[in-house]
This record gives sequence, C-alpha cells and structure tokens, in this order.
Amino acid sequence: APQRKAEAITDLELVRSFQDGDESAFSQLVARYQRKVYSVALSMVKNPEDAMDIAQDAFIKVHRYLGGFQGSSSFYTWLYRIVVNLCIDHLRRAGKRINVDFDERVGNQNQASEGNQMMASRQDIDPSRMLGRKELAQQIRVAVDALPPYHRAVIVMREIEGMSYSEIAKAMKVSKGTIMSRLHHARQKLQRSLGDYLKGDLTLE
Repeated sequence: APQRKAEAITDLELVRSFQDGDESAFSQLVARYQRKVYSVALSMVKNPEDAMDIAQDAFIKVHRYLGGFQGSSSFYTWLYRIVVNLCIDHLRRAGKRINVDFDERVGNQNQASEGNQMMASRQDIDPSRMLGRKELAQQIRVAVDALPPYHRAVIVMREIEGMSYSEIAKAMKVSKGTIMSRLHHARQKLQRSLGDYLKGDLTLE
C-alpha cells in the first residue's frame, strides 16, 4: 500500500540519519514501533513483564546493530526478526509453553492486544451459533497460546500483524514455501483446538 511504502521510506531516512550520528533518529524509531513491538512480544510470551523485557532487549539490539543495517529488507522486517527471535529464545529457555489460567485471561481482557480483536473479526462465523465474539476471541487466544513457538510466530505475524508471506520469510530467515507450510500446519492445529467449540465452522484464509 502507498502509505506502508511511504512509512518504509521514512524509516530508512531515520536509519540513515542515525548512521550519520543523529541519536534523535533512533528515538523516533523507538517511538514509532515500541507499542507494536510490545504487542508482538505479548502475543507470543503472554506475560506483560517478559514482553516488556523483550521489547527493551529488542531496541538495545537495534541500537547496537543499526549502524550496519544495509536496507536489503525494510526496517520493519528487520525489527520484527529481532523481536520474534528474542521471543522464541525466551520460550525455549523457559522450557515450556506459557499457559495462563483461562479465568485469569478473562480478568485481563483490558490487556489484550488489538490484534486479538482483529483476528476474531477476520472469522466468517454465524454469531447465532456461538456464545459471542468476545468468547470466540478468548478461545482463539487460548488455542494460539498452545501452539509451538514457530507456529505461534507465523500466526502472530500473519493473522495479527498482517505481514506478507515474503516479510515473514525474511523475518524468520526461511523460504516462503516453509512459511506457507508452517501456516498450514498452525491453522490445522488451531482448527483442531477450536473444532469442538466452533463445530467445524472456523476458516482461517
């Protein structure tokens, strides 16, 4: 989209300014992306404190390595690669998937990212056949939480962040075909997890 392209060009201009010694350019990049970085981290690790730590670590890495950024991919893609890899490393170190009690999730709905609402809104489902869209969003969130890190990552980037297959492939340093395969398997797992609840009506296109 033209707006996205303009934003990418502006990002690159800020990167070049930083590389020329303008520290304020880095602050502008942080201001532009800190909420999205935190949202992605929270979507993956499910703990607000851990997500904040990951977001901070991500920008520390950005500051450290931005001087060598060549612009072969967009800054957006490069940043998300850093965030997703930090999240996957965190989940591996934890040695288990983060499972938050369902009742706690319901109590923390104010902390849910806009992405979860976006994900629910993308489902073509008859509201009369379920208890409501809010409950569906909660069920989807539970199902996404249970995915392995690599499958959770592609679902977050594709369904919540709206990244293209090519952007996700660059971010995860694998082929586009691998991303499509991971998405296929991740969506199958989500369908199985949600099958009883939706009675087969879920279609993630």
